[in-house]
Amino acid sequence: MSDSASAQAKKILVIDDEVDVTELLAYALRAKGFVVETLNDPNRGVGVARTFLPDLVVLDVMMPELGGIQICRMLRADAKLGKVPVIFLTARAEEADRIQGLETGADDYVTKPFSTKELVLRIQTILRRVGDGAAEAPRRISAGRIEVDDERHAVTVAGKPVELTATEFKLLRLLMERRGRVQTREHLLINVWNYETEIETRTVDTHVRRLREKLGSEADWIETIRGVGYRFAERRAVESADA
Repeated sequence: MSDSASAQAKKILVIDDEVDVTELLAYALRAKGFVVETLNDPNRGVGVARTFLPDLVVLDVMMPELGGIQICRMLRADAKLGKVPVIFLTARAEEADRIQGLETGADDYVTKPFSTKELVLRIQTILRRVGDGAAEAPRRISAGRIEVDDERHAVTVAGKPVELTATEFKLLRLLMERRGRVQTREHLLINVWNYETEIETRTVDTHVRRLREKLGSEADWIETIRGVGYRFAERRAVESADA
């Protein structure tokens, strides 16, 4: 199946105050078969997203009045849009800016000037990752008070729902599926982010830190293997001590 055919039903919302950027991306994405909505007014972003219900949002960080960080937080807090993947676009390339973007809930971070072809590939990769997760057989995985429900794409801790982004959900599920086995950062980048080339491994650390914060009292199930990566424990340390 061609890229155009596979992307036919996918909707992309592009929010950037630069008209040249939105026009360029609209042209490139429509050429691949995506349905595209563009906005140059960030104040209308969340409202349009609620109506358009995009499969992915490309969001500029530096915009007047309402910046991308604030819009992303608003999307993450919305019941219908909370799990929609977000790619940040920004002219700020410093590591601190990338980390802030990822900690806000973005799934990827692309700096300006950017390659339109690379951005389209990143969009396709994220949508494929989300689609692959939805196509798997419904099942549940649990450990301690954590339960992952694939069918509902939901996570609960002690019976209470925990809102995770699509990337955080896949990261947690993969760690739990491979419980007791160390997963290197490079392995996680390939299997969660689908990256096959060397990129910033700090991306993994940022998402793990954010995932632990959301797991709260159950965060210590995810162990750090210094200099290597992460592992979902066979048993929690507190349980072993009590045994």
